[in-house]
Amino acid sequence: MNLKTLAFAALTALAACGTAEPVWAPDDAVAAAHFVSEAPRSITLFTVIGNRDNAGAHSGLLINASEQVMFDPAGSWHHPRLPERNDVHYGITPKMVNFYIDYHARETYRVQEQTILVSPEVAELVMQRAKAYGAVPKAQCSNSITSILRGVPGFETIPATWFPNKLAAAFGKLPGVKTRMITDDDADDNHGVLIVQETEVPTE
Repeated sequence: MNLKTLAFAALTALAACGTAEPVWAPDDAVAAAHFVSEAPRSITLFTVIGNRDNAGAHSGLLINASEQVMFDPAGSWHHPRLPERNDVHYGITPKMVNFYIDYHARETYRVQEQTILVSPEVAELVMQRAKAYGAVPKAQCSNSITSILRGVPGFETIPATWFPNKLAAAFGKLPGVKTRMITDDDADDNHGVLIVQETEVPTE
């Protein structure tokens, strides 16, 4: 298999990230959705993994800064009550985090959640970089997240990559990361908030 064929195969494998279109919610909707979490400031990487082939299908980033937002680059997830600006979703309460997880976790996919505590300054920097990134083209979910994290203090070891599993492996090596794998045997066409198994996987 030549390099062109490999490149095409890689892009095809990442097509599950979906197609993103520029979206810009009005100021009043964004302000009304503003949610501040009481939890310590943190960055959480979500990786959607196929149960049949263990291939990474999608990457998303939960950012708990001065407000909690979800950066879901080139993703198909949305909620009618959550305003969006170019892949940044506002009003991310704990219930909406569960909704995000349940949307992706089902009989054909599991979700890996990796969380690292950060300073308020680092959390704010990651959030501002996500907000400034712009709408993400199809198949560039992991690439956009690595672009946002690289250069941020504490994330210098994150490489540039188009592959969700490679991003997750690098993120998992950061000091203090807490990891859990979430599975759900719900059918693909059923997206109720139902998480049937959570396995804690502490990471040193």
